[in-house]
Amino acid sequence: MQTQHPIIIGHRGAAGEAPENTLASFALALEQGAEGIELDVHLTKDGEIVVCHDPSVDRTTNGSGLIMNQSWGDLKALDAGLWFSEAYTGERIPLLREVFELVPRGLLINVEVKHAYEGRMEKALLAFLRESGRLEDVVISSFDHKVIQRLKQQEPEAKVGLLYAANLINHAAYAKQLGVDVHSLHPYHHGIEHEDVAAATSAGLATYPYTVNEIADYKRLITFGVTGIITDYPARLKALLKA
Repeated sequence: MQTQHPIIIGHRGAAGEAPENTLASFALALEQGAEGIELDVHLTKDGEIVVCHDPSVDRTTNGSGLIMNQSWGDLKALDAGLWFSEAYTGERIPLLREVFELVPRGLLINVEVKHAYEGRMEKALLAFLRESGRLEDVVISSFDHKVIQRLKQQEPEAKVGLLYAANLINHAAYAKQLGVDVHSLHPYHHGIEHEDVAAATSAGLATYPYTVNEIADYKRLITFGVTGIITDYPARLKALLKA
């Protein structure tokens, strides 16, 4: 996935300009020049993988309650766009497979696992990815590094990434402590410095800092040589890179 400049990764699509984690948001990110997207997944009561950041639907839909307590039939009836703008009325929570159908092969899809669901998410996600035939397009990340370790142990072909907010003493060395082959680091963008990126690159690790929305921060991270930048505003980053 390395290019001469950082690849543009749309955070929850183009979350600054469309309702996050909806098909409309992902489509807008691609239209704006994103070379990858980042999304979040949860499991429904009937085992479907849905794309939503929060464990509940309260913030981003006209419904309420935990996703894990509701069926896909319940969730697909909810409006996930109106909270953002009337222009997006009728947008709904998508299934992960619907996002994969939208995103062309060869583009990066960063799937963030929000909860292990007692191992059920790992099993469901790996089954889906194997069936999709797109393991090479996907990086699975999580703040739960035990989940990442287990996923890699269960599927050696999977690319896994570590999400974290701490400015670690040695970012690359921490990745080695997992005892599995880590593909990428996903640090909070103010928690990584130039020498950290250089060390990660030397160790064969990609770097995808999140969530970067200001021009000054784009420029700083471009100077650092990061692999990709996760942003709510793909068009803003695209314009800077073109300039």
